[in-house]
Amino acid sequence: MDFVLLMPFLYFPEDKSEYIPAAISFVIFMTLMLFVFRWILKKSKRQEEETKELEHRILKERQQMKNQEHPID
Repeated sequence: MDFVLLMPFLYFPEDKSEYIPAAISFVIFMTLMLFVFRWILKKSKRQEEETKELEHRILKERQQMKNQEHPID
């Protein structure tokens, strides 16, 4: 019964041309959203590669330092 009371907030226009501005703005925002999403994915992938390179370099330096402290005779 409570659900029926919320129905007056819905509005379905008789003239369907009123949907055109909403559809246009929807398409614009969806396109922008896709571009931003792709940009975030590319940026994230680039940062992941940089982080892996940094990690590899740090581990390599640690290994070199360890070998210098305790060289194998």
